[in-house]
Amino acid sequence: MQYLQGLLLITMQNPLLGSLVVLATFVTVCSAQCYIISNQNSTPNKCKDLDGVIHPLNSKWKTENCEECTCDQGGINCCNIAAVPVDYDTNKCQIIFNKETCTYAVVEQEDPEKTCAVSGWVL
Repeated sequence: MQYLQGLLLITMQNPLLGSLVVLATFVTVCSAQCYIISNQNSTPNKCKDLDGVIHPLNSKWKTENCEECTCDQGGINCCNIAAVPVDYDTNKCQIIFNKETCTYAVVEQEDPEKTCAVSGWVL
């Protein structure tokens, strides 16, 4: 409660600073799994990924690691496209990853035919 009161006070005294604090809070809560590869090669209008594969400018592709990537003037931007379960009974259940569909299933450890309830996912 004190945190919210302090945040409200900051926002009222300095709206810009308050907005930045709120934004930083949301960025911390939201844990997107992305990375950038700077375009430092000498080939114009192309990007080179970590495997050495060349991609044309403004192209988009999916990697075998379930990442969606784009090539632009700044380089390559890649983000995970598989939502990861984070709020489930870890004592009773286990997660199984399907690399073909880039999805997770949460099933009972004792009986993998039965699914478990999941309350939260992170992308």
